[in-house]
Amino acid sequence: QLQASGGGLVQAGGSLRLSCAASGRTFSSYWMAWYRQAPGKEREFVASISRAGISTSYADSVKGRFTISRDNAKNTVYLQMNSLKPEDTAVYYCAALSQSGSPDYWGQGTQVTVSS
Repeated sequence: QLQASGGGLVQAGGSLRLSCAASGRTFSSYWMAWYRQAPGKEREFVASISRAGISTSYADSVKGRFTISRDNAKNTVYLQMNSLKPEDTAVYYCAALSQSGSPDYWGQGTQVTVSS
């Protein structure tokens, strides 16, 4: 089970940190990722991180502004979001990825709203 938190309302240029806590003892065996879905749009990939946190990948739209990290001792993955823009407004979901790279498990989502 994945529980996302940390969303909220922030002004453009501000920052938020999202957290996703996982239950169970297999967290460190999964690549983890963040996705987002804006109103009227399809869910899109934001960032992913390898099992040990060594490798990361980002969507071009967030590169240089967002940072994904994880703490396997706390079974938690984070998304630090800086220099937020109104177009970052979306529901953000964390996901545990299968070996093929597709989401295996989803968290419930947390709303991020960026005002201009």
